[in-house]
Amino acid sequence: MNRLKLLAILAVAGVCLAFAAPKAEAQVTINIGPEPECPYGYYDYAPYGCAPYGYYGPEWFSGGVFVGAGPWYHGPAHFQGHVDTHYDVQRGYKGPVPKVGEKPEPAKHPEQVANFKGDEVHDGHARPAGGDKH
Repeated sequence: MNRLKLLAILAVAGVCLAFAAPKAEAQVTINIGPEPECPYGYYDYAPYGCAPYGYYGPEWFSGGVFVGAGPWYHGPAHFQGHVDTHYDVQRGYKGPVPKVGEKPEPAKHPEQVANFKGDEVHDGHARPAGGDKH
C-alpha cells in the first residue's frame, strides 16, 4: 500500500510541475537583407541574382524602376506580369547577366523591351499566375 501512495504522490507532483512549467513561444525572424540593386530586375527566387535584359516584361517597371519581386515586391495588389523563361538561369540560360550595382545600358530601356516574348505569367511574390506553363 505504501508503494501505491508513493506512486500517487509522484504522479500528482509530476502533473503539477507540468502545468507550472513556463510555456515558451517560438518566434522566427528571417533577415533577407536589402533589395538587390540590379539594372533590369532580379530573379524572384533565392539567391535573387540579377536578371538579364529581357527576362521581365515592361509591366514589371514603373517609370523605368523595377517594381520588385519576391520578398521586396512593392507593386500593386493582384499584379501579374510576363517573364521570358529563356533568360532564366535555372532553366538553362547561360548568357550574360548583370552584376549587382551595375547601371543599365543607355540603349536598353526595360519598360520598352523590343519584341518581348513572355512565356509565363508570375505575380510579384514569386508565384506562377494564371496561364503559366509550369
